[in-house]
Amino acid sequence: MTDLATNPRHPAAVTLARVRLGAGGPPVAVRVADGRVTHVVPEQGAVEPAGPLAGEQVLDLEGRVLVPGLWDAHVHLAEWASARRRLDLAGTASAREAADRVRAHGRTAPDAGTVLFGYGFRDGLWPDAPDKRLLDAALPDRPVALVSADLHAVWLNSACLALVGRGDHPTGLVREAEGHEVLSVLPEVPAGTLDGWVADACRAAAARGVTGVVDFQYGDTVGAWERRSARFPPAVRVSAAVYPSHLEAAVARGLRTGSGIGAPGSLVRVGPLKLFTDGSLNTRTALCRDPYPGLEGTDGSHGIEQTAPHELVRLMRRAAAHGIEPAVHAIGDRANTVALDAFEAVRCRGRIEHAQLLSPEDLPRFAELGVTAGVQPRHATDDRDVADRYWAGRTGRAFAYADLLAAGARLEFGSDAPVSPLDPWLAIASAVARTDDDRPAWHPEQRLPVRDALAAAARGRRLIRVGDPADLVVVDVDPSAADLDTLRAMPVHATMTAGRWTHGPY
Repeated sequence: MTDLATNPRHPAAVTLARVRLGAGGPPVAVRVADGRVTHVVPEQGAVEPAGPLAGEQVLDLEGRVLVPGLWDAHVHLAEWASARRRLDLAGTASAREAADRVRAHGRTAPDAGTVLFGYGFRDGLWPDAPDKRLLDAALPDRPVALVSADLHAVWLNSACLALVGRGDHPTGLVREAEGHEVLSVLPEVPAGTLDGWVADACRAAAARGVTGVVDFQYGDTVGAWERRSARFPPAVRVSAAVYPSHLEAAVARGLRTGSGIGAPGSLVRVGPLKLFTDGSLNTRTALCRDPYPGLEGTDGSHGIEQTAPHELVRLMRRAAAHGIEPAVHAIGDRANTVALDAFEAVRCRGRIEHAQLLSPEDLPRFAELGVTAGVQPRHATDDRDVADRYWAGRTGRAFAYADLLAAGARLEFGSDAPVSPLDPWLAIASAVARTDDDRPAWHPEQRLPVRDALAAAARGRRLIRVGDPADLVVVDVDPSAADLDTLRAMPVHATMTAGRWTHGPY
């Protein structure tokens, strides 16, 4: 594979002429050199270089729109790369329909020697329950492992349960930590193959205007990127998360959030420490103040506590003392309060991932504590029905992006891919419309203006300024004037990361 740093497609300097600066912005010329924006001048002006530069290139962009590079601030890259090649279970309306899809796939793609992986089922509203017997009837002789859309549950048949040493499991549906353990012992795709899939997924992301991702892939994410970045330099910047089991190794190496990984000039950096307070809405394991309907009086009726508050504070304090910022998964309102309390105790900057259901009194605490809300707008539209059932009477404070912005919080958009597709325009459109189908907007009071949604998808960047890293996206349609269908399918003409074209005709 060609190294982007030496690819002749990437000149030492380039001037982007006849381009509009941002959504609804004026016509300008923008000059890029050495990976940074060096000039932004009105269209009538001239870009005067400091001196002649080898490989200078001038491109006429014919009135297209230039916006800051987009980020996906929450991705599971290896799982997304794999899910693109797995049996798709999205849209299945029952456990039986999912099992029928497994049966049909097994007939067309027989391979008794491997595990059949599927991805994307959502059982929160199914009329029947996932059970190993349904999968046994569909495909009795081949191991089957189906991962839920929210990554918090795995449904296995008897052959796969035997493979992972859980042959006596009553239903075959394993959730949360047990699900992660099961997946970790299943046969893995060879590292070289997986690295190639990830590189391909990064190129596909660049084609949608993505210039960076925060990779929360479970495991030794830093080690995986140290391996793959040398052979498959990614087409996007990567911030690789650290999990608690690898925290002490990172501390011993002197790694900090922002430390470079790989060869000089690599686009890969160390990311945050990933911690969990609770589970998810679809599995009814998000930690809430009120019980889930139908579960009252049972163990886990309010969800689950993944990490005890005192342990959360200890881990955050240990990481922050060594320059590693925490990113805390919190979905239920009780979980978000616990996470904010921990940030208040430690007094460090960091992130809360998801922030799906919030108590009103917690809204201003994000800004007061300097905590970024890493949110996924597609979750609001994908989960509106399950939220209406299990968070009935509380959905006015669910996925409350407008309220968070009004309270001064910093929002950063992600997809949680493979939970939703790695495409920032889908997130932007969901935040703007609060619907992905023909139904009216769900809680329209929480809709965001296009410019605010674009900024959240660009890690807060609203403008392109001299001195900025040259992470830029050229689009064919002005986002501020686009209808929702066009916004979702935004035609991306070209993408530039660190001054190098990663997508487009140049």
